[in-house]
Amino acid sequence: MQRKSSKQQQGMTLVGLIVILALAGVVGVLGLKVVPTFIEFMSIKKAIAAAKAGGSTPIEIRASFDRQASAGYIDSISGKDLDVVKDGDQLDVNVAYQKKIPLIGPTWLLIDYSATTAKDVARKPAA
Repeated sequence: MQRKSSKQQQGMTLVGLIVILALAGVVGVLGLKVVPTFIEFMSIKKAIAAAKAGGSTPIEIRASFDRQASAGYIDSISGKDLDVVKDGDQLDVNVAYQKKIPLIGPTWLLIDYSATTAKDVARKPAA
């Protein structure tokens, strides 16, 4: 005679565990590829702020950014990529670039980064 248990078994199956681990692996690999580009972007934001403070002409600002970029391991852009515009009596520095991150085979992740030193910037909604 077999005894029936009134308790249901609970837990995760091996297939469920494998699926969860695979998803965690994909998220982990994506994070390992995206986080360095975000850190570089934060360095770029700091460098354009320092370049603006360290120069009074567009040429000086670009040269100052290039010095900051070489010290901060910034490879995505250079001083010639900066857009220096006059706003009233001050200069504002703008930068926008794309970072293409290879994933698997022909699949890429494209991230648009943009930063400015302007105080009041109206954000445009994505089209």
